[in-house]
Amino acid sequence: MASLRWYQGVPRYAWLVLIIAALGWLFDAMDQNLFNLVRQPSVKELLEGRVPAERLDEAVRQTAGMLTAVFLVGWACGGFIFGMLGDRLGRTRTMILTICIYALFTGLNGLVQTIPQYALCRFITALGVGGEFAAGAALVAEVWPERSRPMALGTLQALSAVGNMGAAVINILAGADWRVVYFVGALPALLVIWIRASLREPERWRRAVAEGGAGKEVGNISGLFRDPVLRRHTIAGTLIALAGVGGLWGVGFFLPDLIRGVMQPEVSGLAKREASAQLSRWVGQAFLLQNVGAFFGMFAYAALSERTGRRPALVLFFLLAFGAVQAAFWGVQDLTTAFALSVVLGFCALAPFSAFAVYFPELYPTRLRATGVGFCYNCARLLAAVAPFVLGNLAASFSVPSDPTRGLRVAAGLVACVYFVGFLGVAMGPETRGKPLLEDVPV
Repeated sequence: MASLRWYQGVPRYAWLVLIIAALGWLFDAMDQNLFNLVRQPSVKELLEGRVPAERLDEAVRQTAGMLTAVFLVGWACGGFIFGMLGDRLGRTRTMILTICIYALFTGLNGLVQTIPQYALCRFITALGVGGEFAAGAALVAEVWPERSRPMALGTLQALSAVGNMGAAVINILAGADWRVVYFVGALPALLVIWIRASLREPERWRRAVAEGGAGKEVGNISGLFRDPVLRRHTIAGTLIALAGVGGLWGVGFFLPDLIRGVMQPEVSGLAKREASAQLSRWVGQAFLLQNVGAFFGMFAYAALSERTGRRPALVLFFLLAFGAVQAAFWGVQDLTTAFALSVVLGFCALAPFSAFAVYFPELYPTRLRATGVGFCYNCARLLAAVAPFVLGNLAASFSVPSDPTRGLRVAAGLVACVYFVGFLGVAMGPETRGKPLLEDVPV
């Protein structure tokens, strides 16, 4: 068996689990990025006529930052809640529940008429989005053979880039109609039918539930901190996730806003709706390219981590991500540089997210795996929720009338320093390459 490649000799059911979990996470990622792509035009439409024209651009930036922060807070809350439920109710049941929530409220986003309604729908959508990943990652980790697990989890995370690409394609096809974009985002609910018919709870989880007793409660979040080993793992994972989430959601996913600003003069002679549709096409194309880079970047981390270890690979990609943000936000000057640097940013900034799938499940025993993965990922989201506010305020502080994009460029360069928080997490975390999943630790 040692001579087999990671994808050879794998049971058919394990492939089915990976495909379904990957689709759940793929559609989850698609939902997140439908919002990123239509955030600016949707907010602008809802604010027009309610805010003085001379303050509209500033109000759009601030409101977009607020909505992003609301989404990140909801994402974090969903991760905490459904991470624990993933250990208590089971991986499959939790996936079904979270997909139903985020699909339904994504569709309702297309009906909102006010900013408070928008924020409420984004928050509830985020509850489901935040909860799906931990259940899916735990399910794949517990079903796949040990020798194949890291690359299977890397594949799970890499396929989220396909969801991001799907968001770009939907945005391009919908043109300037952001409400249609959200209506299409409700379709993943159909995946629930396949999940119910095809998946069962993994044997590892059933055994952990049966063996649970005093001090070994399944899905008890306090269990992440009672034991000094798990406490250190949890702090390390949270810092690593904070660097990745803060860098991407606080900076990287605002590249479409920069591209809109850079390309605005190119559509100044067009009618308003035609100009908006053209900008949406360019932004969608750039975002598509960004996620082509992301797909290969996440695979690259998984493969490199199998050769050098989880921690050295993370250090390298945090450095690359910091450099890529500087290059992208200062280097985009026209459509050619926007397309080229979108690929670079996607490869470098999304690669660390592969560690959340490969590394985090290896830090926890079965009874706390979904809880721990959910806590690290989503505590980071909660902490990173301030990043869009910081970016927006810094952008306003450094903006100049002669160059509307200067403020965003400077702000992105500064907020990208969050990647250095990840080095502390890497220093605290254990090296898990080549080791079996934890079954338990002393309590």
